[in-house]
Amino acid sequence: MNKSKNISKYTTLLSLYLAQSIPMTFFSTVMPIIMRLENFSLTAIGLLQLIKLPWILKFLWAPLIDKSGDTVTNYKKWIFVSEMFYAAVILITALLDFHTDFKLIVFLLLIAFTASATQDIATDAFAYLILKKDERSLGNSMQSAGSFLGTVTGSGILLIIYHYFGWRYLLVALSGFVLLALLPLVGFKTQSKSVAKQNDKVGWNEILWFFKRPYMGKRVLFLLLFYAGLIGILTMLKPWLVDLGYNTKQIGLMSGIYGPAFGAISAVATGFFIKKYHKHIVLKLILFLVLLSGVYFLWLSQNTGEYYQYLLAVLSVWGVYGMASVFIYTTAMDWVRKGRAGTDFTLQIVLTHIGSLLLAVMSGKLAHNLGYEGLYVLEVLLSTLLLVLLPYLYKEFPEIKTRYTDN
Repeated sequence: MNKSKNISKYTTLLSLYLAQSIPMTFFSTVMPIIMRLENFSLTAIGLLQLIKLPWILKFLWAPLIDKSGDTVTNYKKWIFVSEMFYAAVILITALLDFHTDFKLIVFLLLIAFTASATQDIATDAFAYLILKKDERSLGNSMQSAGSFLGTVTGSGILLIIYHYFGWRYLLVALSGFVLLALLPLVGFKTQSKSVAKQNDKVGWNEILWFFKRPYMGKRVLFLLLFYAGLIGILTMLKPWLVDLGYNTKQIGLMSGIYGPAFGAISAVATGFFIKKYHKHIVLKLILFLVLLSGVYFLWLSQNTGEYYQYLLAVLSVWGVYGMASVFIYTTAMDWVRKGRAGTDFTLQIVLTHIGSLLLAVMSGKLAHNLGYEGLYVLEVLLSTLLLVLLPYLYKEFPEIKTRYTDN
């Protein structure tokens, strides 16, 4: 009975995170390709990046969701309402003309992704409440796996649907999938206990109080730097493959299918590792593999490799990214306060996004000025720095886990 309940938890979380990832992947990575094929200007393509804004700012309304989400059932309501609204806006967008109504489409997508970001807050809080401590690593591996599998689907399958059926039918299919992903949640049964009697007091000040907690300075710095040795390589991965002479189909397979699929596999494996071994051991392994991946990219930039060697490089960076994501999601739950699950989890993930965004922007400039070899040297140095600083940034974590978490 318990085994079937656990399977229900994990499949429900996987479906919810898939529902987030597939549209996000399509609109942020594939739609620019379609727009370019349809002769849209680079300015218009750049405008499309506005749809990512709600995912950076979602921490601002996370306290409002926590205020009303004092039970698992209430968080489920938030998920249902936001997801259905999300699907409805995508369906409305399907009725518009891709060329003549482009600005309206961007506006509607901005609204749609605000609903998606809201669903993400509620889903993270929902996951925190339904997962026991020893289930968090596997539960969060579903989050990472859902994200990576969504990348495979959003950048591959949907592009095929567009090729054969066009814009309108593609969005209808996308809207239908978002609704279909709610089915496991419909059948999910759990007790609906109140998680915080003071939830009516949750407000904007919770964001400030989150940063005032003991040891939070180290935690914030750790989150900002965590992907430092990885994100530059990921950002420049496709341009690097282009400059190596690989065609669109080869790059699509390597970085759009094989890489994310391997990331999903490594994410699930990491869930089991964290469950079995101490988090310190897993963290050191992840950071060492990030360093090793950077060294391998640096070696390839100095030598002429074969196809399988470049494919191994792609798999390595996606693999360690999958491992790192599960670790961050799992440990983020350890820092969550009772009744503030949506706010605290969201703030931590947003901090990693901010750090990654800054590094991603810098990586293009660095690659331009120093070449790929110079970028990889920097990534290796950043990975080494994080390993050196690890005892300072992370050694107090077990203490904090027992003193500042509630379940």
